Amino acid sequence: MAKTISVVSLESFPFVDSGDNLAKLIVETMKREDVSLSDGDVIAIAQKVVSKAEGRIVRLRDVKPSEKAKEIAKTTLKDPRLVELILQETGKIVKASPQILIVENKNSLVSINAGVDKSNVKGADAYALLPLDPDKSARKIRSEIAELTGKKVAVVICDTYSRPFRRAQVEFAIGVAGVNPFKDYRGQKDLFGYVLKVKRVAIADEIASAAELAMGQGKEAVPVVIMKNLGRVEWTEETSANDLLISKEEDLFSETL
Repeated sequence: MAKTISVVSLESFPFVDSGDNLAKLIVETMKREDVSLSDGDVIAIAQKVVSKAEGRIVRLRDVKPSEKAKEIAKTTLKDPRLVELILQETGKIVKASPQILIVENKNSLVSINAGVDKSNVKGADAYALLPLDPDKSARKIRSEIAELTGKKVAVVICDTYSRPFRRAQVEFAIGVAGVNPFKDYRGQKDLFGYVLKVKRVAIADEIASAAELAMGQGKEAVPVVIMKNLGRVEWTEETSANDLLISKEEDLFSETL
């Protein structure tokens, strides 16, 4: 019998403001669209609505650039106020060059501009920052959905990132609750009896990328999707998207920058 995985988009999800309860909005939207929720479903949520709900929207008019920001702005050709926003989220600068500022943020996530982003944020000078603790955000939403529905689900918070040596962007998981971010095949045999040695799949990132097929990146306004029948997912209470981050010893790419 053929296996079917469903990615169900919530098409009427409302615009989110600071202080909104995302779990409540998700449940209300599912009821309005007659979408059921079952034990074992995975709810994928775009980072932007999490940031909006948590009040992580900043206007450049309220930012005073430091001398360091002004100096880096000369190199990167960016607005010094935007550079200051990025620096406030940064643990370490990885690379600064014209139009490029790659940093490791305070949660050890390496990305362009520390995830500070303008897309789908209302206001000419308004920018969204990443959630302070995406894993904590995911756990909170998951717990509140369980309280509202009685269902045991997982939550993956998604954001868009570039990849070394590949064009364009894909969705990555930056916050995870209830699901093991990996599917580990190491030690198992393949079709012909070969013992797999390095095959460890970033299942949380695959969930995020699959969710983006329904979410989109422009004006689709679909920040939440429900994923059903993900048979390869392993459930766990002890999980973190930070487990997906590679150690300095394993990093094959930083020396190429």
